[in-house]
Amino acid sequence: MARVPHVAAVVIAVVLAGLVAAPDQPSPVPATAAMLVLQLLHSLPRTRPIRDRFGAWTLTLQAVLLPLGGPAGFLAASVLLIVPRRARWALFAAVVGAAGLLHDGDLYTHLNAMGNALCQGLLVFALTRLSDLRDELAATRGELAARSVAAERARASGALEDALGTALSEIIRLASEGRPAAIVERATAARAEIRRAPEPAPLPPPGDMTPRTALPIIVIGHLWYPVIAVLYLVPVGPPPVLLALYIADIVAVVALQVHHVLPRPPGVPPRHAAWTLPAQALLAAAPLLAPDRPYPQLMWFAAGAILIVLASRPGWAWTLFAAYAALVPATLPARGWDALDTALWTAETAGGAMMFYGLALLARLVHRVREVRMSLAFLAVAEERRRIARDVHDLLGSGMWTIMVKAELAARDPAAGALADVAAVARRTLGDLRAIPDEGTALSASAELDSARDLLTAAGIDLTVTWPPGLDLPEPAGIVLREAVTNVMRHSAARHCLIEASRDGDRLRLRVVNDGAVPAGTPGQGLANLAARTAELHTRSLPDGTFELSVVLQPAGLGGDPDRVEPVAGAQLADDHTQVVADRPP
Repeated sequence: MARVPHVAAVVIAVVLAGLVAAPDQPSPVPATAAMLVLQLLHSLPRTRPIRDRFGAWTLTLQAVLLPLGGPAGFLAASVLLIVPRRARWALFAAVVGAAGLLHDGDLYTHLNAMGNALCQGLLVFALTRLSDLRDELAATRGELAARSVAAERARASGALEDALGTALSEIIRLASEGRPAAIVERATAARAEIRRAPEPAPLPPPGDMTPRTALPIIVIGHLWYPVIAVLYLVPVGPPPVLLALYIADIVAVVALQVHHVLPRPPGVPPRHAAWTLPAQALLAAAPLLAPDRPYPQLMWFAAGAILIVLASRPGWAWTLFAAYAALVPATLPARGWDALDTALWTAETAGGAMMFYGLALLARLVHRVREVRMSLAFLAVAEERRRIARDVHDLLGSGMWTIMVKAELAARDPAAGALADVAAVARRTLGDLRAIPDEGTALSASAELDSARDLLTAAGIDLTVTWPPGLDLPEPAGIVLREAVTNVMRHSAARHCLIEASRDGDRLRLRVVNDGAVPAGTPGQGLANLAARTAELHTRSLPDGTFELSVVLQPAGLGGDPDRVEPVAGAQLADDHTQVVADRPP
């Protein structure tokens, strides 16, 4: 990919020069030279700013030059490059039609002029986009990821509101109506929704040059020559046997070319290339020895195929390409052609070969760009979905569990006032829910400690807190504390719990220890989420049923995930006394 702009510039320049130096126009008129200069401004990678800024003026100048002898294919390509999408194809068709009207002669002359304008316009447009695609990808990769993440956040906001916002609003209503049993039932269903895995990330929208767009250009580019060649040969009237051999040779060379340019993985040559490439080279060179006159045009395909098939060995490819193209200047003088015609046909052979080589590059690059675009957007959206799922689990799971505990307490003792607490927790959880898709919720460690006291006390668990005065833990501490207390409630029959915060130099540690732990079952995602948020996470299970969770937190300002697109720092999850991320059943 890094060499694409340089290669594309060389291909474009050689192709444009070859199209101008046509043997049937041995003395290019000034309009042709001016048209070439303008087309180079429109097509070369480094002159794209000129095209973007002054394209309307240079396109108008090309239109003025067309009746004076300028190549219609250049104007057709410029229309596709500069004119807005709504009008470009209609104007392109008008240029192709004008090319036929500007040439006097028989049907072949009109059709050949229109075919040249059609195919040259498409090919020059496609080759120019070859370099544009990579530049656009490099410039917009961050924008593409940001757009994909923004779309995912909007989708997630609606989905969370539908799935959980409605449930929380209903729980608030049920609390006001004094129906604790219904609250437990509704909260249980909402917890199942919280634990559901995130959906697969969607595919990004395609760009303006997709495989569907590129394929017709490539097909037309390869079918153009055999159609025009047959239209030329039939009126010439060679002997029937010779005409049949010419047509068979043309069909075989083009068929082998299609075989050589079909998309395939990078570095993988076409099947049976060891004999298809030499066969194509021989068939394409054979018309140089035709009895009536030499025909070098088929060598465009074979010379281009050499560069395509041997792309992984560029030294050999360019050496063989030069040697094969040299057959033209070596043969034509011996067939009685003068030096000027020989030079022009040699230039056209090189230009035609580069044209078909460029088409092969286009096919590969379009597929590669599409894959890269899909990967960028897919990874960005997948990471955002993991972030949202992590926040939903950590921020909302505890709220739903607290609602269930409080509702069960209210069912046992209606006078305890627990239903008021249910409504308060539901409102807080609803606020957390609506903050998640945008930036998530920053939880205060002190506020979560107060909630832990309330929840554990309501559940009849003795709580001991060791928290040095003035110790301010960074943002993840609140989420860690919420998840740890939720695990105590869900996965143990605890009677005692210890919450301890400490500082050792720059290391900030938070420990939660409880008794009554049940054996670990199928791993859940709670501890894995905490590992993604902290510098270190350790767990330890003792035979007497004691379970310890200990995390080391990054001081504020270090690491983190400011734009919510890149993954947060990974965790270090092992020491000699720990059981690594053995989360208990959800």
